Amino acid sequence: MRTIVTAPKRNHPDELIVGLVSISDRASQGVYEDKGLPSLQDWLGEALTTPFRAETRLIQDDAATISATLIELVDTHGCDLVLTTGGTGPSRRDVTPEATLAVATKPMPGFGEQMRQISLNFVPTAILSRQVAVIRETDDHAALIINLPGQPKSIRETLEGLKDADGKQKVPGIFAAVPYCIDLIGGPYIETRPGVVAAFRPKSAIRPPKN
Repeated sequence: MRTIVTAPKRNHPDELIVGLVSISDRASQGVYEDKGLPSLQDWLGEALTTPFRAETRLIQDDAATISATLIELVDTHGCDLVLTTGGTGPSRRDVTPEATLAVATKPMPGFGEQMRQISLNFVPTAILSRQVAVIRETDDHAALIINLPGQPKSIRETLEGLKDADGKQKVPGIFAAVPYCIDLIGGPYIETRPGVVAAFRPKSAIRPPKN
């Protein structure tokens, strides 16, 4: 049986409710400062022109904890988008992809493929990254969940893509596809700053500008 989620109260009809999850044993224990959550919040503030509200979580590398956190953010808080950072490598404690797939109703493999393709332009060890993206659906709500790399520089690169010296896009970042994906699963209409990342939609899905 699927969970029924009460429609979230938005401060604006197009307000994006986004869950941000940093996954790190040592950061969650206070051994060092977490840099994942500030990086994600700063980037969203630069990239989005529509309003957003963030629910943030700093948790340990534990599959049960990760899955429970993702379920809470989608099913209880009504997040439209959840971005995780950390826990996607091959080490024994890296279980974010498995915990994410455990709460999924649909896999979205193109996101992970594109993230690795972008990162391979910088380091050959990008093939060791195991990021996944999925849709989680309840009876009346759906959310896109994306695993991102752990380093702030890599987070920005995978979200924005690669640009040449003149600022022309060479390889699209994954966030270009996020707004239309959110459209398709019934979420708010998200708009971005093209100078950071240009949201792509088919012409038929573009909302006319407001007067």
